[in-house]
Amino acid sequence: MGRIHLITGGCRSGKSAYAQKLAEASLNSRLFIATCPVMDDDHEMAARIEKHRSDRSHKGWQTIEESVNLPEAIMSAGDYEVVLIDCLSLWISNLLFARGDQWSMLTEDIVSTHAAGLLKAASEYPGTLLLVTNEVGMGIVPANDMARRYRDLLGRCNQIAAAGADSVTLMVSGVPMLLKGSTEVPGDE
Repeated sequence: MGRIHLITGGCRSGKSAYAQKLAEASLNSRLFIATCPVMDDDHEMAARIEKHRSDRSHKGWQTIEESVNLPEAIMSAGDYEVVLIDCLSLWISNLLFARGDQWSMLTEDIVSTHAAGLLKAASEYPGTLLLVTNEVGMGIVPANDMARRYRDLLGRCNQIAAAGADSVTLMVSGVPMLLKGSTEVPGDE
């Protein structure tokens, strides 16, 4: 049985860099599961994705892109000893927008089922799983229904992920604050 480490924090708090640093502290084989869909017309996001890829290049990473079916991606990652999923925030957004005009039908109960499926796959995964997510509940109440729904859905997902994780780290201004467990990655040398 492996280990699950959730890394959360605000935008640009250093979550992804910290997760990558944890994974690279180990000599184990590493897989990066990217949840951000590449949009042809979004040049700024394409540049961000390229920077993330560049930051991982020549460091032993393999990358797959999976925007919706994270449990299946985890179950197929058995050959890797460390898997980093970046990020649950975009995963929930992808689930929301996958419903098109019916986005309002994605409820906290449905997201809870998705998150439970993710944790089930994670608990069966034999290595270390690093989950990155945004903490979106510390700001103002969003001004529209879709934004409020997204905040609530991600908050539910994050609660379930944190409850099932062995370790939880909150990133604040680039500083990791351990909330639960330890930062140890099995296989560290």
